[in-house]
Amino acid sequence: MLLKLFKKYLAKKSEDSPFPVADSSSRRDLRLFLYNTLSRTKEEFRSIKKGYVGMYTCGPTVYGYPHLGNLRTYVFEDVLKRVLQKNGYKVNHVMNITDVGHLTNDRDMGEDKVEREAQKTGKTAWEIADFYTKIFKEDIKNLNIIFPNTFCKATDNIKEQIEMIQTLEKKGFTYKTTDGIYFDTSKVSDYTKLSGQNLEALREGARVEINDEKRNPTDFALWKFSKPEEKRQMEWKSPWGVGFPGWHIECSAMSVKYLGEQFDIHCGGSDSISLHHTNELAQTESATGKKPWVNFWMHGAFLNMDGGRKISKSAGDIITLNNTFIEKGSSPLVYRFATFSTHYRKPMEWSDDIAISAKQGLDNLYSKISNLGNKVGKINTEWRDKFMSAINDDLNMSQALAVLNEMLKSEFSKEDKLATAYDFDEILGLEFKNNTKEIKADKIPDEVQKLVDERSQVRKDKNWAKSDELRDKIKELGYEVKDMAEGIEIRKI
Repeated sequence: MLLKLFKKYLAKKSEDSPFPVADSSSRRDLRLFLYNTLSRTKEEFRSIKKGYVGMYTCGPTVYGYPHLGNLRTYVFEDVLKRVLQKNGYKVNHVMNITDVGHLTNDRDMGEDKVEREAQKTGKTAWEIADFYTKIFKEDIKNLNIIFPNTFCKATDNIKEQIEMIQTLEKKGFTYKTTDGIYFDTSKVSDYTKLSGQNLEALREGARVEINDEKRNPTDFALWKFSKPEEKRQMEWKSPWGVGFPGWHIECSAMSVKYLGEQFDIHCGGSDSISLHHTNELAQTESATGKKPWVNFWMHGAFLNMDGGRKISKSAGDIITLNNTFIEKGSSPLVYRFATFSTHYRKPMEWSDDIAISAKQGLDNLYSKISNLGNKVGKINTEWRDKFMSAINDDLNMSQALAVLNEMLKSEFSKEDKLATAYDFDEILGLEFKNNTKEIKADKIPDEVQKLVDERSQVRKDKNWAKSDELRDKIKELGYEVKDMAEGIEIRKI
């Protein structure tokens, strides 16, 4: 079924695209397989509704600058969406903006992160949320991440959150304490099915937070009351008293509102599995009575500092897209490219050396594609099938890049290679068209070009000693020349 759908998509693509698709009688297995955290296995993806995917991704808590670890997850989710689209699906992508309710301690204790930042800066909570939402959107735009169909703010959907809590209350899943309305996790028999954790071990870990009124250590807040002695900036009236929603109820209520009571994919970082997503799953299935609520749960692994240390703001790890790339005159797409070297489910380490290596690798790739010229031929379906087989194997981007490099070295026309590379870039999102044009626009000095032309001639004459001498002269002028299977590559050192 999916193969037929993909062939139909290829046919339409060939009609609509300015890059024709070359005929090919052979076809690989192009089924899409994704790792499902819920089943802890790689499964063939099948959507609930034919040709349509509902996808919810957990967005940022907007109280500070996103760091590279946060952004790695959004790149993985963007690749996932592009792969789904390439497989012929129409994707309805919803992402939340958490602008209230996420406390400094994830187990419903401490200060609201947005309100705390407002107090520190003298700005309103609304100003803080608005400022960092804009920063986040700028960052994902700079990473060439396709925006979701819907950004939904928690503060815009209070009514839906209250209604879901009322539903849970009517069904007997809630109880009241002096500081809020809580969800009773003991009433959900499969509470840990997403994390796979031992419930007793999980409860023991939760006991470090003291709240004597909680019936179970794993219980969590659905609605928190404003403290009488404090005046919050973000608070609302509710059937239980003035307060604000718990962190977990936000995503449940908004995903159901925009995607329905059952949808295909829910994504986030791996740190969300054992708490945030576990609680989302428990309360949503309890409220709707629908199981499964989500068919596929997908999670991206951490980005750590060199040596495996977790990124920590307190340790001075303020590594943002701006201060790591933009301020240094480097393209943010270097980071997008860098993330492809490690599978999204495996932890990735970051260092200055990795940033430098990624820049060199991407510049080299741009140069190779630039050397293919301007004329666009036909997409080579044999190579496209190899590429699709790689990405359809749970988004194996390192293998997909290997296919791209093999394709660029192979023996067929430059025009068809260019069309094929552009086709691959619909997944990679590295903007080959724009960036290779920029490389062509960088005029090689006449003195360098003369030496390159002279070297080409002496190589035809098989005068290898003179060729090496000219290569050294070119290098002294700040340029490097490489002899590739598809031609000569010249780049500034």
